[in-house]
Amino acid sequence: MAVKKGGLGRGLSALLSGAEEEYEGAYGETESGEKTEAGNTPVEISLSLIDPNVNQPRKTFDEAAMNELANSIRIHGVISPIILVPNGNRYMIIAGERRYRAAKKAGLMSIPGIVRNYTQQQVKEISLIENLQREDLNPIETANAIKQLMEEYKYTQEEVADRIGKSRPAIANTLRLLTLSQAVIDLVAEGRLSPGHARCLVVVENPEAQLKLAQNGIDNKVSVREFEKMVKAFLTPKQEKPKQEQSIELKDLIGRMQRTFATKVSALGNDRRGRIYIDYYNRDDLDRIVELIERLEKDKAQD
Repeated sequence: MAVKKGGLGRGLSALLSGAEEEYEGAYGETESGEKTEAGNTPVEISLSLIDPNVNQPRKTFDEAAMNELANSIRIHGVISPIILVPNGNRYMIIAGERRYRAAKKAGLMSIPGIVRNYTQQQVKEISLIENLQREDLNPIETANAIKQLMEEYKYTQEEVADRIGKSRPAIANTLRLLTLSQAVIDLVAEGRLSPGHARCLVVVENPEAQLKLAQNGIDNKVSVREFEKMVKAFLTPKQEKPKQEQSIELKDLIGRMQRTFATKVSALGNDRRGRIYIDYYNRDDLDRIVELIERLEKDKAQD
């Protein structure tokens, strides 16, 4: 069945613009300060009736931050309602799983929630955008969620970029992370290797080479620019000029010169072109070489 690609767009951010705004928008106040119901009214829902979203893009939750939120909830309660969709006789979380988990940890029996009717497609998009707006996803979780949206609903990069409020190049760069070896992907997910460093490795095909290079970028030991240069140097190593074979005659000549000058003589090149080097290590060596040359010049002049 064809899926209609319209309906949410950038206007979706209005649904998730911030927990406080959403809570305040669901209630009005009388002159006496009492709350009055408006649209999308939050209701207290038993935690035992709520299920996490199995397709939640966020897979990891920081335990220390979760404990801090749980402590805050024990004192102040859940200020911001979570967003749910009906799931038979139960409810599934669209946005606010972190608050749900912290409320359970704080020992609450219920939590304020707003129940809305969304399609499965809208649920996936809202879950992704809510996490992106709160910057709760690591780069790999973001990439996997974007990939899932594109595969299930046949979005192009331009379409998914428009729907989640990102630029197309940002979407392309995020998706490139998934082409890396699993070992490098894990480093990015753990926060040990930055996305900028990781993207430099996309052009390296060998998984073992990727990981070896990644070790140099872990924990930002070098800047992204320096890391990029390291990768380029790996891909295009300096080629050593092949050593030219020397003929027996040239080798014989070098040997005769060494005996004549009584010092080291070496040659670069071959019979057609090259250089001959005569080394001297002290003044006596130099004087002996000069004496030999003068003798040759004298012999030539007599001829």
